[in-house]
Amino acid sequence: MTANVQKPREFTGRHMLVIILAFFGVVIAVNLTMATLASTSWTGLVVENTYVASQQFNKKAEEGRAQAALGWTGKLTIAWGEVRYGLADVAGKPVPLHGVKVLFRHPAYEKEDKSVTLAPASGQEFAAQHMPKDGVWIVEVDA
Repeated sequence: MTANVQKPREFTGRHMLVIILAFFGVVIAVNLTMATLASTSWTGLVVENTYVASQQFNKKAEEGRAQAALGWTGKLTIAWGEVRYGLADVAGKPVPLHGVKVLFRHPAYEKEDKSVTLAPASGQEFAAQHMPKDGVWIVEVDA
């Protein structure tokens, strides 16, 4: 019986070059992928100018307290492809409105934000055809 003895392969500079190129190729590919995903996703920007937003905070907080003191309650309904809004006072009587604008803001992706202007509907309610995508939304009503 004859034994087939193979000579060990020699590790050359060419092998080292291939290993280094493969390593850096993977690192560069991963970096490009992560940079592309980061630039096409949520910017993380909550407000355009934080300095201006901080100056307006007290004014907005005061407006919120004044609005809460009125005791008015708003009713927003989203069903069957329709957005409907009505506002009632403390006694439950409808508050006359001149116009209603509803802003649907996605908490993590501002490109999905949508502003809808509601038109007068039955009684003192306003309505428009709009159905937001499934998920969590921040809804701001300006009446």
